[in-house]
Amino acid sequence: MDTRIRLRVSNEKAYVWDVDDITTLRSKHHICGILTGTLPHLSQQNVFLGVPLVLMPEEVVFLVETELAIIIDDPRAHSGPSAPILQKYNDERIEAINLQISLVEAREAKEAASAGRAMSEEALRKRKTREQRKELERAKAAAAADSTESHTSLFVPDSSAHTSEPSVPQPSPTPAPTTPAYTVIVPPSSSSLPWYAPQTRTHTTLASARTAGVWTYPKTLHERAKCGVFRGLWGKGYFMGGGIKFGGDYLVYPGDPLRYHSHFVASVIDSPTSNLRPMEIVAHGRLGTATKKAHLLCGWDDEKQEVSYFSIEWAGFG
Repeated sequence: MDTRIRLRVSNEKAYVWDVDDITTLRSKHHICGILTGTLPHLSQQNVFLGVPLVLMPEEVVFLVETELAIIIDDPRAHSGPSAPILQKYNDERIEAINLQISLVEAREAKEAASAGRAMSEEALRKRKTREQRKELERAKAAAAADSTESHTSLFVPDSSAHTSEPSVPQPSPTPAPTTPAYTVIVPPSSSSLPWYAPQTRTHTTLASARTAGVWTYPKTLHERAKCGVFRGLWGKGYFMGGGIKFGGDYLVYPGDPLRYHSHFVASVIDSPTSNLRPMEIVAHGRLGTATKKAHLLCGWDDEKQEVSYFSIEWAGFG
C-alpha cells in the first residue's frame, strides 16, 4: 500500500484533505501550509480555519522530489457517474434523511411522554384553578358587553338589515404540516464517491505531472531558486511560512510556528552575484529589526545547486 501523502491539485494549487496527512506533514516533515476551510459552527470567523490545507508551490516540489507525496489531478479524477450509480447515491441520501427524521420524531414523542408523566397532581390542580378563573373573567366581560349593547341599540341602526348578502363565516386557515429538520451530509473528500478514481490520474514525479499539464512549477530561474532555498533551510531543521507581510519570501521558524516566533525573514536572490542596492540592504535590515527578526539574504547558485546565506540586522550606536 502506498503511504505517500496525496496532494490533490486543481488549477495548479495543491490541497490536502486528509486530517491524518496534515498531522504527518506538520509533525514529521516540517511542512505547515495554510488551512483555508471554514468550520461548520464558526463560519463567520477567520482566526481558526479547517481543511483543506493549501501548500506553497515550493512545499509541493520538495515533497514530490523527496518521494513523500504524489500529485493527483483531482478534476480529471472525477468521472461522470452512470445512472444506476447516481440512483443508488440518491437513494442512500434519502434513506439517511428519513432515518434522521424518524429519530427526531421518536425523541420528541419520548420527551412529550416524559413531560406528561412529570406533571404532578398539584400542577393539574393549579392549572384547573387558573382555567376556572379565566372562565369567570370571560363570563363577567360578556355580561358587561350585553349591558352596553342594550343601552346603545336605540341609537345605532342595525347594519344587517341593509345588507343584501348574509355574512359568511371564514374558515380558519389550516397550518401547513412541518417537516422535522434534518442535516444534509456533504463528504469533505471525494474518496467515498464511487465515480472518483484517483489511481488513474496519479503522478509520482514532477516530470510526469508537467507532461500532463497538471503541475508546471518551477519553470523560471527565480522559481528554481525559491525551491532550492526552501530545501536548504528545511535541511537545517527550520519551518517555513509565507513572508510577504514582512517584505520577504519566507518566514523562518526554529520550530513549529504554533510554539515559536520566526527568527528570520528570508529573501531569495537568483544568483550569488546579483546586484543588490544599498537602499535595499538598509530597508531589509531596518524592517527586520523593527519586527524583532533578522533579515536573511539567500543567494542561489543554479550551477552548483547551492545556497549562500547573509544575515542583516540594524545595529544602533549611541
